[in-house]
Amino acid sequence: MSLAPTPAERLARARGDLRMGLPVLLASEGQAGAVLVAAVEVLGQARLDELRAAGAGMVLALAARRAQTLKVPAYDGDLARIAVPEAASAGWLRALADPSRDLAVPLKGPFPTLRDGDAGPARAALALAKSARLLPAALTVPVAEAARLAEGGLTRLAVSEIAPPEAPPAPERVASARLPLDAAGEARLHVFRLRDGSEEHYALEIGRPDRAEPVLTRLHSACFTGDVLGSLKCDCGPQLHGALAQMADEGAGVLLYLNQEGRGIGLANKMRAYALQDEGFDTVEANHRLGFDDDERDFRIGSQMLAELGISRVRLLTNNPEKLARMHEAGIVVTERVPLKAGANRFNHHYLATKAAKSGHLL
Repeated sequence: MSLAPTPAERLARARGDLRMGLPVLLASEGQAGAVLVAAVEVLGQARLDELRAAGAGMVLALAARRAQTLKVPAYDGDLARIAVPEAASAGWLRALADPSRDLAVPLKGPFPTLRDGDAGPARAALALAKSARLLPAALTVPVAEAARLAEGGLTRLAVSEIAPPEAPPAPERVASARLPLDAAGEARLHVFRLRDGSEEHYALEIGRPDRAEPVLTRLHSACFTGDVLGSLKCDCGPQLHGALAQMADEGAGVLLYLNQEGRGIGLANKMRAYALQDEGFDTVEANHRLGFDDDERDFRIGSQMLAELGISRVRLLTNNPEKLARMHEAGIVVTERVPLKAGANRFNHHYLATKAAKSGHLL
């Protein structure tokens, strides 16, 4: 019997390490050496000095969209690799990583950019940082004594283990209980936990949905600012309460609450995007300047939760055609798209217009 962690468990451990500012080791198949990887967002000067002492040839990897803002050529297509000067400080690196600080910390180039060599470790490092809900900016440092560093406690991964899985880990229902609500007196909350150590997700069952018929269903992504604080910058809170009210009126329904804040980039990065919006960028442009895609969410988790609940056909409460497509791909039959229009106000009309124009929402 082996108690060693599986690749998925090592990946979860690596995400936690990066968030704490601890570097991890990435090894490419067929190569003796490895690279140390550290997330720039949480990098302090003392740790940076330790990384410099561990090896030579430190490289900063940035997403291509962030590189474009800095006028750095992305020779690798989806990313740029910058040779880090010896005099570079942790503060200088963080300013390169975070576009919400561009006005406060004006940057000067030119930046020595790499175009030769293997970009695989840098690409994997960015993917790992994003999966940890950190800014897609990472330092890589080649090291020869990878085995010794691993023995010292650093998490070690193969580059191939960071590739996105064909399907997310199946969520496991770990707890359920009756939960009377203002919107509906008869309701049950089911808590789902993924086996990869990532966020838990929730299914709120209103009434007693008939599994033999299409179930009124809402896939709702967590929005702390809108759902909890009542933010007027989005329409999330009104959509959440509107969906619950409609399910209560019909007597049954299921609301899936997916912990994928900020379209999957996390609350801290969402606030950075809000800061960029205050500078005049729309929601999609802000995500791009941070180095993220338009939408980083994985709706397949919702389809797996529905399957676990015994639901295979739904009437989907949504304005987002992407959710329809993801449900169909995952084997959930969407018999009807039920529009959900709520929450328009004078603070979010540009946000809603951008969702319609750039994300295809049917508003």
